[in-house]
Amino acid sequence: MATTAGTAADRLEALRAAFSGSVLESGDDGYDDARRIHNGMIDRRPALIARCRNTADVVDAVRFAREAGLEICVRGGGHNVAGRAVIDGALMIDLQPMKGIHVDPAERTLRAQGGVVWGELNREAAAHGLAVTGGAISTTGIAGLTLGGGLGWLMAKHGLAADNLLAVELVTADGSILDVTEESNPDLFWALRGGGGNFGIAASLKYRLHPLTTVTGGLIGYPIEAASDMLRFYRDAVAESSDDLEAMAALVHAPDGSGTKLAALAVCHAGTEEEAERELAPFKSWGSPVMVEVGRMPYPAMNSMLDEAMPAGSLNYWLSSFTESLTDGLLDTLVDRFATVPSPMSSLMLEHFHGAVTRVGVTDTAIPHRNECWNLGIYSIWTDPSADDANIAWARETHAACAEYLTERRWLNYLGDDQGEDAIRGAYGPNYDRLVELKRRYDPENVFHHNHNIAP
Repeated sequence: MATTAGTAADRLEALRAAFSGSVLESGDDGYDDARRIHNGMIDRRPALIARCRNTADVVDAVRFAREAGLEICVRGGGHNVAGRAVIDGALMIDLQPMKGIHVDPAERTLRAQGGVVWGELNREAAAHGLAVTGGAISTTGIAGLTLGGGLGWLMAKHGLAADNLLAVELVTADGSILDVTEESNPDLFWALRGGGGNFGIAASLKYRLHPLTTVTGGLIGYPIEAASDMLRFYRDAVAESSDDLEAMAALVHAPDGSGTKLAALAVCHAGTEEEAERELAPFKSWGSPVMVEVGRMPYPAMNSMLDEAMPAGSLNYWLSSFTESLTDGLLDTLVDRFATVPSPMSSLMLEHFHGAVTRVGVTDTAIPHRNECWNLGIYSIWTDPSADDANIAWARETHAACAEYLTERRWLNYLGDDQGEDAIRGAYGPNYDRLVELKRRYDPENVFHHNHNIAP
């Protein structure tokens, strides 16, 4: 969009005239729906919402915001718990309408626009018998998850989503469009694989795909009284996991709404049916489960299995940190803390990093979490706003109670809105200083700062 002289109203009218999507103000139809995101705790009112349909719209929105002196925030899937996709008084660049997906089955690659969520990507890839790592909740946006690293059910087999990233069509702070690849711009490509939204807006992303149609997966649940023993079983059982197996242990509530507490194992095996039966046999036969729902399923079904546990509009406050080992002390603390949980929607989960994730160098991408370890997720989820204090306090107290067993390392996409520079440094470890240097080069004015910000 050419620079337009005149009043703010003139500039806004020029933006609307060129725009393929729509530009919404407070009071317009669709404004309130567009500003709502997954975390119901976030209730903010942008000055404008630019609902983009293509890369040209993203460029125009960035340039308009710069000319008008407006802050910029960016919404992809809107799932990030921190809620920084929506900022009071800002121009929200909303990628939700950007849903284009193209699969090249011969090259085994996929290009998707920045408003695509994983359920949509998985469905299109599966139509060609292909898949890529992409989260554990299918309603999560591909862009934010990938730029933040991208853990998921296939990470032991095929690495993180960011490890499978081949190219990003990036709109920069001055409204330029860069096709960022390892060949075209190796420094920036390095930063985009884990550096979050600090370097620009991902209008589209290109992934490497892998042959995969079905997996063996599901849930095994035990009475909460078995939690301590189950966690110790899990620790021993995953010690020799193959790359095909991703197994997570959790303390959860029954999905029937009864509030019944359960100890649970969530498993996904990407090998053949015979290999899966052999490796999962110890999991399915251990203890006295109250449910064993494990079987062959399409990968997209596996990727949506936990969706109902994190419903849109619920109130969310998360904390997480990595642990190098599952000591008895940590496991006992988790059991003790879950006994005090105030909400029947909250959970504690251990996500196992092993296999392909650990065969990438610590400094090969911006993501430093490359040794075998577990990410402890503390997911406080509730629906009654009057219970905010109790649920936030439980998450914080649980994290503090586990602190002696945890490292300083953090997973970027699990950071909340109140976690500062120490947590961001913990997400990047030895890669932080290089990211600061690249931020100075590509966004020296820190235009993209409504994120877990790497200040230049």
